[in-house]
Amino acid sequence: MLKKLFGKKEMQDNLVSPMTGNVINIEDVPDGMFSQKMLGDGIAVEPREGTVVAPFDGEVVQFFPTKHAIGIRGNNGLEVLIHIGLETVALNGEGFHDYVQQGDHVKAGDKLISFDMELVKERADSIISPVVITNFDSVEELVKSKEKAVLRGESVLLTVRMK
Repeated sequence: MLKKLFGKKEMQDNLVSPMTGNVINIEDVPDGMFSQKMLGDGIAVEPREGTVVAPFDGEVVQFFPTKHAIGIRGNNGLEVLIHIGLETVALNGEGFHDYVQQGDHVKAGDKLISFDMELVKERADSIISPVVITNFDSVEELVKSKEKAVLRGESVLLTVRMK
């Protein structure tokens, strides 16, 4: 699922959407940590279903015990944080189910986490889920999807060229 586009001397990686839903600009996420890009640049998805998949081939390098967020490092060194909802850490794992562990190797489209949409909508600040490049200083160029709606494991959410 991770498609490589080769230019003259550069390589770009396409990150597929980890969720099905509507695309939200990172600047419009109602949490300053994300909207002010304190953790890095990216994009967000307002999910329409409770399944999260790997956006590219890589390794699970961080998996929060509360299962609300996961960090993946791609084979090219790109590091991405997928954060399900806002202030979901307070749910303490309730309503979340994991399919992988820290250290696991994943392929684009592999199921990572499922979550109870209704529970998150009811008890978290927001269902909006940021997808953030945490090592943005290693990125040469970032192109964000212009799509309004994306399908998990299929739609390209971000295209990245590493330095």
